[in-house]
Amino acid sequence: MVDATGTHPLPQSVLFCCDHNAVRSPMAEGIMKKFYGMDCYIQSVGVKNDLEIDGFAISVCAEMDVELSRHRSRSFDEMEQWGDDLSSFDLVLALSPASQRRALELTRFFHLEVEYWPILDPTGIGESRDAKLASYRSARDMIAERLIARFGPPN
Repeated sequence: MVDATGTHPLPQSVLFCCDHNAVRSPMAEGIMKKFYGMDCYIQSVGVKNDLEIDGFAISVCAEMDVELSRHRSRSFDEMEQWGDDLSSFDLVLALSPASQRRALELTRFFHLEVEYWPILDPTGIGESRDAKLASYRSARDMIAERLIARFGPPN
């Protein structure tokens, strides 16, 4: 349901997913928690868990007071092993094509909304530190803009 401002009400629970749960999905999880606080249960996962949280992601999120350094990457499989059942989420926001495919595959038996948000993967962009930071900021800002467009201004 969309309200008069064109935004959707905040669901009770949101799962962000991307390829490795090291850049985009942890940034989205952290930014959404900052924007909407405890009004919603928010987690993130990756298709694979083969990378630690990315230092550039930590840096650009720290610029907006979002703490990511304690984030521990996890996969869809680990999420279920740790007791977070996919069916308990109201909304899955997939930030990469591979994670969208995995989410749709895993949710085909659940009444669960999966949305695809094509967020730039900043990891291979830029030669210098400044250029890399600029690409990570761009991804961070895309996420923040999508959140505000979907759920309204931050609390």
